[in-house]
Amino acid sequence: MKAKLSKEEIRLLKLRRRIKSKKPEFKHFSSKKKLRLRDIGWRRPRGRHNKLRIRYGGKWSGRYLPNPGFSSPKIVRGLHPSGYEEVLVFNVKDLESVNPERQAIRISSKIGMKKRIQIEEKAKELGIHILNPKVVV
Repeated sequence: MKAKLSKEEIRLLKLRRRIKSKKPEFKHFSSKKKLRLRDIGWRRPRGRHNKLRIRYGGKWSGRYLPNPGFSSPKIVRGLHPSGYEEVLVFNVKDLESVNPERQAIRISSKIGMKKRIQIEEKAKELGIHILNPKVVV
């Protein structure tokens, strides 16, 4: 089941996939020195004398910094790779406001199995795509 997209949106989703494949992982400034900084990802250097903040010297010349050139096209920004807009659902009542042509639901991880089954059945009736269905064996 695919979202109803224009040719332009399909082209931009492919472009976004290509851009993201080339995007480097932006690491924290001192992640090589301190173990506790390895997992937190990018934080902008804010120190007064920080060389990376002022982009000084050849020490960081090979390191990419986050900038607008790495972002995805504005039309498809925030969309799921399938082209749907994600809507987080907590109960059956939340399904009423979902547009099945453009939006897909993601059931909250805090939901128990009983309520989850109810949400999945109602979504199937309404023809709504579920991004994280529970596979019952």
